[in-house]
Amino acid sequence: MIVARSIALLLTALAFLSLSDPAHADTFGSGANTFDIEFVNIGNPGNVADTTGSPNPAGSVPYTYRMGKYEISEQMIDKANSLGGLDITTHTLGPSKPASFITWDEAARFVNWLNTSSGSMPAYKFAVHPGEVGYSADANIELWTISDTGYNPNNLYRNSLAKYFLPNVDEWYKAAYFDPKAGVYYDYPTGSDNVPDGTDFAGDPNYDAVFVDSGSNDPPHDITDVGVLSPYGTAGQGGNLIEWEETAFDLVNDSASEPRGIRGGFYGVPSDWMLATRRDEWDPLTVIDAFGLGFRVASIDIPEPSTLLLGAFASAGVLLWRWL
Repeated sequence: MIVARSIALLLTALAFLSLSDPAHADTFGSGANTFDIEFVNIGNPGNVADTTGSPNPAGSVPYTYRMGKYEISEQMIDKANSLGGLDITTHTLGPSKPASFITWDEAARFVNWLNTSSGSMPAYKFAVHPGEVGYSADANIELWTISDTGYNPNNLYRNSLAKYFLPNVDEWYKAAYFDPKAGVYYDYPTGSDNVPDGTDFAGDPNYDAVFVDSGSNDPPHDITDVGVLSPYGTAGQGGNLIEWEETAFDLVNDSASEPRGIRGGFYGVPSDWMLATRRDEWDPLTVIDAFGLGFRVASIDIPEPSTLLLGAFASAGVLLWRWL
């Protein structure tokens, strides 16, 4: 009986450790075009919504998901373009710089490739017209319909079977502003209600977020060099580049061509762009000048078979313990 209990406790502990990994990277591509996207876990499902920001309410998510720790870089886009023929155009500021000058639909094409290249359902529906090869630069997505596998009547943009997607308004907001330990929302995505310290001059080495504090400053920083992390551990949700939300600005995803939400500020604007109360809109097929618009990717984690097996062993151990 003691042995059975010990085995059950050990298996349960191992399963818990395997399921509680706070962050890991997913690998995409092949050969010289291989790259990683690092994700952080956003837990605390069913957290209370914030009623002081924009939109109101915001930030309550009923499930656990993962948020890209960093903005998508130019190098990631270049490698996906090489392998997938995505025809995504970005500025060439450097391989580790965030991909900028990106339309919503280009971001959606990148996300779709992440899914299809790794065996998952595409998140967004692009029509293939007779005689068309690849993606058209002015192609909008289409809405998923009830006859489509993975159709979700609550979100006509995103296929429910996709593993990777653009973060919706609540997923983005929660990862940026919510502190799971304190159970509160902050005004800035730096874990604080205080105005962050920005870049005061070109080459300023001390800052909390990459935005204009005074004088002039550099173009966007490398995606890993953007200051203070959010409470969940995301980097650069405030400053560096404005980021696309998946969600339409009016919060109802019922038109493929309607403006999308954008937020977070960028290196060329003041701190108020980073506030939880600041949300703007932009056309999904239009870029913002001055390198200012990029994106990050979110994901629903699908447990590996080994993790599922370990969990099953743990459950069996617990049942055995109780039986004995």
